[in-house]
Amino acid sequence: MLTTAPPPRVPEPVAFPVLTMRWERLAMAHWRYEAEAVQRLLPPGLLVDRFEDRAWVSLTPFTMASVRGLGVVPLPPAAFPETNLRTYVRLPDGRSGLWFFSLDVTAPHMLAARAIGVPYRLATLSVREQGADTLYSGRRRGARGVGYRLRIGADEPVGELSPLDEWLTSRWGAFSRRAGRLWLTPVHHEPWKLRRGTLTELRQTLTGAAGLPEPGPVSLVHLSPGVGPVRLGPPRPVS
Repeated sequence: MLTTAPPPRVPEPVAFPVLTMRWERLAMAHWRYEAEAVQRLLPPGLLVDRFEDRAWVSLTPFTMASVRGLGVVPLPPAAFPETNLRTYVRLPDGRSGLWFFSLDVTAPHMLAARAIGVPYRLATLSVREQGADTLYSGRRRGARGVGYRLRIGADEPVGELSPLDEWLTSRWGAFSRRAGRLWLTPVHHEPWKLRRGTLTELRQTLTGAAGLPEPGPVSLVHLSPGVGPVRLGPPRPVS
């Protein structure tokens, strides 16, 4: 049973983006969690979103490409990896989005988002093909033992999205907290082109570093060749 309304399938347009980019070679490894274990890590004003009365946490590595400030100014390098650990949240008024426990990245200019509380950290990251699989790996700088290694093989394309597919992937905003206020950054991109994935290897310490209990087995894996352009709107306070 769906315990909250699903997010809208089509996002609202972002007329004046702060950043545009492409997200490529993306994977999502999803875990179920007890809602209370996630809620205790959220800031005041945010509620854990639930599917069938469970919270979900996702490990999401990908490659960022064609990043442009204000949609026009190229920001080097041309492409670089990023990995985020995220959960699914909503406001009391029903608006839904993402909350990031961590965002590891190789490009120092992305650390500017810390100004609104987005928890970017520098890391050594890699995305590469290994036979028929894609191997993602990362190690956070200045945090001994925090990292991951994830290998995934591609299965069949997802035709019609299941309610859970849609609930996990139709998210059009990201929340952060800075100076005692919640901020919402709107996101616009085309719907994901998804494939099922087969997990062949996973070792990670990111969930523990975020304060989460050790997860059970991965419940679902998605892969996507990518989306773009992705348009990030100006952050706005919501509380």
